[in-house]
Amino acid sequence: MKFVIQRVKHASVTVEGQVLGKINKGVMVLIGVCESDDEVIADKMVKKLIGLRIFEDENGKTNLDLHSVGGELLLISQFTLYANCKKGNRPSFIEAAKPEKANALYEYIISECKKQVEVVERGEFGADMKVELLNDGPFTIVLDSEEL
Repeated sequence: MKFVIQRVKHASVTVEGQVLGKINKGVMVLIGVCESDDEVIADKMVKKLIGLRIFEDENGKTNLDLHSVGGELLLISQFTLYANCKKGNRPSFIEAAKPEKANALYEYIISECKKQVEVVERGEFGADMKVELLNDGPFTIVLDSEEL
């Protein structure tokens, strides 16, 4: 499982001209799922995400987590995080989980985050989404379950 985590001032996701999810200060996360992922891995990733101290304290040090700043979450499914570009110029996505499995784990991640964070917004699995954000920093972290 891969999470691309971006600290944002605000972010939104739109499908067919309709805003589906919108947050203020917080974290926008692109979520990629592979075939070997399961709920145990998702739990580890969510725990790490929620606990990351990526917000600045009064001294300008990144010592605060999402809860400490009243941060919000925007979670977006993105199978292209598992693009394999080793051969040729057309990416292969065979490492990404099949849609049924990926969507089930995406929904699971959303439900687990909602248990811990007051504002959790989302995209639409499999849709052509337009994502807008103001990256704060910029501050972007890639979490890979293989490295946890």
